[in-house]
Amino acid sequence: MTEASALYDIPGPRTRGRHFAYGVLSTVVILGLLGWILYLLFDTGQFTYAKWMPFEYKGIQELLLRGLGNTLKAFAIAGALSLALGGLLAAGRLSDHRPVRWLATVLVEFFRAMPVLVMIFFVFVALKVQPLPALVAGLTLYNGSVLAEVFRSGIGSVERGQREAAFALGMRKSQVMTHVLVPQAVRAMLPAIISQLVVALKDTSLGYLITYEEFLHAGKLIASNLDYDLPFIPVVLVISPIYIGMCMLLSWFAGWVSRREQRSPKTEAVDVAAVAPGTLLPGGDPPTAPGP
Repeated sequence: MTEASALYDIPGPRTRGRHFAYGVLSTVVILGLLGWILYLLFDTGQFTYAKWMPFEYKGIQELLLRGLGNTLKAFAIAGALSLALGGLLAAGRLSDHRPVRWLATVLVEFFRAMPVLVMIFFVFVALKVQPLPALVAGLTLYNGSVLAEVFRSGIGSVERGQREAAFALGMRKSQVMTHVLVPQAVRAMLPAIISQLVVALKDTSLGYLITYEEFLHAGKLIASNLDYDLPFIPVVLVISPIYIGMCMLLSWFAGWVSRREQRSPKTEAVDVAAVAPGTLLPGGDPPTAPGP
């Protein structure tokens, strides 16, 4: 027997049967949709040997690996610079000096409102820089401004009493931020930070528009090859799981860090000798009773 809950009523037999029927019907619909998609792929010859043959060649494999390496390279640089820029702009927005706070606010709002592709093209075309720096600059400016708001809101979410208690102890503002506010705000900020880094990882695919040889650019070269009967769908089926896997790995890492942060600190047991009768206290002999 299931016990009643204070939050909801336990469903009865008819309700459980209805929910089971809904689940079966939804499963059938999803399986039917997947079957229809597979039928279309087979019907249009997307699984023929001619379309999948390119992936057997070492040159194609090296091209994909080189593109994947360039994608990870751009993401690593843009991610690190975005975190640094976000922290700098967040510190500016939290500054006690009004001109610094206004300047940081204008920069954050401007770069958040600008499309990433426009910034990448501006740096690439107007400033005439190489594709990798142009891609990294655009990703850094956009994601850094978004992360600045994440940092600012995370620090603002800490209870005001924590700040006041730290100032009452005589700590400077830099010490309060470093030792009190930021460590407590990290737990609240971590999911949003990782989500924005996932966005940065996916946005590296915009590099193919400025001829940066990243993963999507390598796939585009393979998919547009007439010698292999334009294997567009096979390229998508190969590249998409890798992108999804990288994003899932990043999300898993965020969850692991979050669980590690929330885990209570472990303390090692220290063996303490039992107190025996007549044990001497520190500082001298045990007191004796006065004589008669």
